[in-house]
Amino acid sequence: MVPVLIKDLLTSEPDGRKVSVSGWVRTVRDSKNLVFIQVNDGSCFANIQLTFDRNAPSNNANVNNIEAELKKLNTGASIRAEGILIPSPASGQAVEVTLENLTCIGTCNPDEYPLQKNKMSMEYLRDNAHLRARTNTFGAVFRVRNQMAFAVHSFFQERGFVYINAPEITCSDCEGAGEMFQVTTLSMEKIAEMGVKAGQGGMKIEDAHKIVDYSKDFFGKKASLTVSGQLEAETMATALSRVYTFGPTFRAENSNTPRHLAEFWMIEPEMAFYDLDDDMDIQEDFVKYLLNWALTKCRSDLEFFDKRIQPGLIESLTKVANAKFVRISYTDAIAKLEEAAANGAKFEFKPYWGCDIATEHERYLTEKIFGCPVMVFNYPKEIKSFYMKQNEDGKTVKAVDVLVPGIGELIGGSEREESYEKLCAEIERRGMDKSIYDWYLDLRKFGTVPHSGFGLGFERLIRYVTGMENIRDVIPYPRAPKLADF
Repeated sequence: MVPVLIKDLLTSEPDGRKVSVSGWVRTVRDSKNLVFIQVNDGSCFANIQLTFDRNAPSNNANVNNIEAELKKLNTGASIRAEGILIPSPASGQAVEVTLENLTCIGTCNPDEYPLQKNKMSMEYLRDNAHLRARTNTFGAVFRVRNQMAFAVHSFFQERGFVYINAPEITCSDCEGAGEMFQVTTLSMEKIAEMGVKAGQGGMKIEDAHKIVDYSKDFFGKKASLTVSGQLEAETMATALSRVYTFGPTFRAENSNTPRHLAEFWMIEPEMAFYDLDDDMDIQEDFVKYLLNWALTKCRSDLEFFDKRIQPGLIESLTKVANAKFVRISYTDAIAKLEEAAANGAKFEFKPYWGCDIATEHERYLTEKIFGCPVMVFNYPKEIKSFYMKQNEDGKTVKAVDVLVPGIGELIGGSEREESYEKLCAEIERRGMDKSIYDWYLDLRKFGTVPHSGFGLGFERLIRYVTGMENIRDVIPYPRAPKLADF
């Protein structure tokens, strides 16, 4: 008999039919004549209760077998059970299953099992990431993550977007920051040996890059893991009009904070014939769509987070989902922050025109000044990427960040520069290697169009929706400096 998911059993009519349940034991309570087993299969937050009445005649045929299997059960053991679905007399649950057959598939030694009944720290659970999905907290996190991934695809598919897969290995740096993981099959030992010999021969440190001959590497050139699929998405948007990527990206940024990961998932749509205003419109729609999806599809899990992780979470998400996002230029936003500082607001980093708005500034704008999400646009070009379209003032670019209460920046986007001459000039001004971007520049030579896009870090979204404090706790196996276990 195929087991029925517990989430489906809990909403079924208790009509006395025979059902099969499989899952992991949460608790076993054995009284004189009655045994109560709480079982969870991860399909929902709630457990289902299995009951065994030693005095019930219907169980006499299997009583010895069930008694033998009961002795094997502890928290964490896996079981398969068959029984009758009946109304539950207990409060808080509509149905339960009276046992007719029980099999302990896998035992779980309580003296060795890392997941104990007492409260465990997040750090401890990170060390046991291969088991933490069995806890209430992480089971809820990963169910929400699943629903949010589904919502992402649903939003774009409903609007005529084409899902594409950007390459994970690339020879270009979308952000121009150089913080990339290198991919190579060259021998590190031989390179080190060559470096020692070169140093002994008087080679200067600035010439060290000349030691390695990348033409002999696997790809015949220097290659890295991608920091973004945006550039490739742009090429597809200029043929398919509206596209989106949703996949892993990598940053070799040595940041050991609750907000940074070395490997994370990015959602990156690109839209041909969209200007910055169009871009901002779809960003606002996207955020509201995702939050409404979570509030509808993940209610029981969000109620857990609201109670145990971040009180007021549901109210906060609901408020944002129903809010009209404020739109304000970077210049005006800085003016408001400078005014706040002059009136006594305390900032670790002083706000000034030309600074990159810090998280504390983002939260002050959304939580203190406006009390709602804020879209800051037209940033100084010196703090934004090379591909962004410049405004007529020559100082700012058509970039926008979506800021939300509680975390700050959620989305970053821009209108892209469609002029071949202007983009070439910016690449050269920044001292970048133009030859690496020849294929990207071709888009501006052959049928160029205005186009826009944005990026949303998926883990940042999950952290926001769940209220989890550390971004390492919203991805199954976090990758960070000195952390690549499992």
